[in-house]
Amino acid sequence: MSFPPAPITTGKALHEHASLDSDSDHHRSQLALIARWNNVGVSSIANGNHEQAGQSFRRALDKASETAFFSVPSVQNFASLQQVSKSLYIYQRGEYDEGMHTFSSPCRLDASNCRSMHSATATILFNLGQLHLRVGQLDDASSAFLRALQIAQWSGEGVHQKELQGSGVTAMAILHNVGHVQYRLGHYEDALRTYAKALHLGKASFCKQPHRLLEVAATFNCLGVLYFHLPKAETEKAKELYLESLSIRRAVLGHDCENVEIATTLNNIGRIHYMRGDYAQALRLYQEALRMRKTLLGNDHLDVAATTYNLGQTFHQMSELDVAMDFYNEFLVIARQRLGPNHRDVAIMLKCMAQIHHERKDYHNAALLYHEALTIGKSALGKYHPEVASTLNKLGNLLYEKGDFNAAVCIYKEGLEVERAVLDVFHPNIVVTLTNIAQIYKIRGEHQCALRLYKEAVSIQRHSLGASHPNVSATLSSIALIHYQTRSYAKALDIYQEVLRIRRDAYGDNHLDVASTLNSIGLVLFKMELHELAMQSFFESLRIRQRILGKEHRDVAIILYNIATIYLEIGDDDEAMNYYRETLRVERAALGQSHRDVVLTLQHIGQVHQQRGELPEALKYFSEALSILKSSSELDNAAIAQVLTLMGNVYLQRGDAPRLVGAFAEAMRSMRAADKDDDLAISGFNFYQLSKMHPECAPQA
Repeated sequence: MSFPPAPITTGKALHEHASLDSDSDHHRSQLALIARWNNVGVSSIANGNHEQAGQSFRRALDKASETAFFSVPSVQNFASLQQVSKSLYIYQRGEYDEGMHTFSSPCRLDASNCRSMHSATATILFNLGQLHLRVGQLDDASSAFLRALQIAQWSGEGVHQKELQGSGVTAMAILHNVGHVQYRLGHYEDALRTYAKALHLGKASFCKQPHRLLEVAATFNCLGVLYFHLPKAETEKAKELYLESLSIRRAVLGHDCENVEIATTLNNIGRIHYMRGDYAQALRLYQEALRMRKTLLGNDHLDVAATTYNLGQTFHQMSELDVAMDFYNEFLVIARQRLGPNHRDVAIMLKCMAQIHHERKDYHNAALLYHEALTIGKSALGKYHPEVASTLNKLGNLLYEKGDFNAAVCIYKEGLEVERAVLDVFHPNIVVTLTNIAQIYKIRGEHQCALRLYKEAVSIQRHSLGASHPNVSATLSSIALIHYQTRSYAKALDIYQEVLRIRRDAYGDNHLDVASTLNSIGLVLFKMELHELAMQSFFESLRIRQRILGKEHRDVAIILYNIATIYLEIGDDDEAMNYYRETLRVERAALGQSHRDVVLTLQHIGQVHQQRGELPEALKYFSEALSILKSSSELDNAAIAQVLTLMGNVYLQRGDAPRLVGAFAEAMRSMRAADKDDDLAISGFNFYQLSKMHPECAPQA
C-alpha cells in the first residue's frame, strides 16, 4: 500500500528556500575568497616570489578545508630554491625542451565560472604542484598533482568539463604534469602509464576541436620522449609517436605552419636518426628545427642552443670537425650568456671541443680545454660526479697517448676515486678505468700491479655480465698476455684456453677473435717448444683469417710470419723461406711497397740468407730495406742504423773491409742522429784471432 506525500506548508517552503539562498551566497563568497588567494599565488609564481606563492596557496587551501568534506594537504615553506638532481639527463633538468612542458602554466580561478569547491581545490593543488616543480621539489610536486587528480576524478569534474575561462584545471592537464614529474624522476614505466591515460582521455573528449586535437598531439610527443629514454630505447616506437604528433599538428595548423612545438618534435625525430647513425637525415631535421627555433625564439634561446649542440654532435660524428667546432662554439656563447660561465653544460661543451683537438692530435689545446672543463665541472657539480669522472678519463687517455704515463696514472686514479664514489660498484666505467691503469702498469713492467687490477676488473665483469661474456674474455686475454710476457707460459696457456672456450661459445669457430686467440696460444706453445701444437694453432688461425679477411690482409701476413718462424726454428729453412716470401708478398699487396712491416720482413729474409751463407742474397734484401727507409718521408735513423749494421756484418763475413768500414761508420752517424748510444752489434769475426766464424757458402754445383 502506498501513502500520499505529506503536505508542505507555504511558510515551511519559503523558509527552506531562504536557507538555500543563504548557503549559496556563503558558498559563492567562499569561492571568491579562495579564487582571490589562488590568483595571488599564481601572480607570485610569475614574479618569482615562491615564498609568497606558497603562503597564498596555503591560505586558499585552509579556506577550502573549512568547507570541503575531503582532506586537504598542508603546504610547506618555499623560501629557498632546491637543487635539481645533478645526475639527471640534460633534458630532464628542464632547461631544454623536448615537448614535456605541456600544461605548465598555473591556472587562475574566476569565482563566477568556477563550478564547485572540488574544482577550486583541484586547481589550487595543481598550482601548488607547479610551484614545487619550479623549485625542484619533485616528490612534493608529485603528491600535489596526484591529490589534485584524485579530487578532479572523484568529483567527475575536470574530465569532460565545459571550456570556461577561469573555470579550473582539467584532468588532462593534471595527468600531463603527473607524467612529467615521473619522467624527471626517472620512473619511465609509471610515466608511460600516466600519459597513456591522458591519451585515452584526450581521444575520448576532443570532439574534433582544434585545441583538443593539439593536446592529443602533445601527448603523442610526450609518449615518444619516454620511449626514447627507456633504459633500452624503443626508437622505432618513439619515431612512430613523434610522426603521429607531427601529422596532427600539421593537419590542424597547416602543413607550412611554423610553431615551437613542431620545431621541438622535429628536433626529437632528429635525435632518433642520430642514434641510428643516419646522420644525413638527422642533419636535415636538425637544420629545419634550428631555422624554426631561431625565427620563433631568437638566436640566443636555450632551445636554439640545444639544436645547435645536436648539429655539432652530428657533424662531429661525420668527422667534419671544423663545422662541428663552429656549432660547439655557437652553443658555448649562448650557454655562457644564459646559464653562466660555470654551468655544467659549459663544462660538457668544453669537453666536446677538447675531443676535437684530441682527435686532431693537437694535444696542447685539447689538454687546456679538458682542464678548463674539469675546473668548471667540479665547480658546478662537485668533485664526485659522473661527468667529472668522464672528463678525467678523457684527459687520462690524452696523457697516455702522449706517452706521459705517470701523469696519466694519476688522472686515471683520480677518476677511479670519483667513479667508486658515484657509480654502482659493478659499473662498466669502473672496469674501463681499472684496465686503463693496468695497461700502463704493464707497459712500465709493473706486472704484479697490472695483474691485481685486471683481476679486479674481471671479477666485476663476471658478476655483472656472467662468466661467459665476451668482455670477460677480453680482460682474461690481457691477464694471459702478462703471464706470457713474464714467461709464466703454463698459466698463460690455461687462461688463453679459457678465452678460446668463451669466444667459441659466443661467436662460433669462424670469428676473428677466435683466430686472434689461436694465434696467442700458438705463440705460447712456441715458447714452450711444443712446435707441432703451435703449428696446428697457427694454421687454424690462418684458415679463419683467410676465410674472413681474404688472402691479402695484414693479419694474414702476421700468421704467415709466425709459421715461417716455427719452420726456421725446427731447421726447415726451405719451408721457412717459402712462408717468409709469402709474408712479404701479402704485406706488399695489403700495405704497399714502403710500409714498415715490409722493411722488417725484408730484414728477416736477409738474415735467413745470411745464416745459410747466401751473402749476396742477404745483401740484396738488406739493401732493399735500406732503400725504402731512406726514401721515406719520415726518416727513421734508428732503423737505418740497424739495417746498416746488418749489412756491415755481411761485409765482415765476406772480408770486404772498405764496405765494412763504410757501413759501420754510416750506422754510427745514424745512431747519433737518433740519439742512440747503443754499441754496434758486430758479429762474424773474432777480432783477436782474425778468423771468420761464418764463411760465405760455396756456390751450388
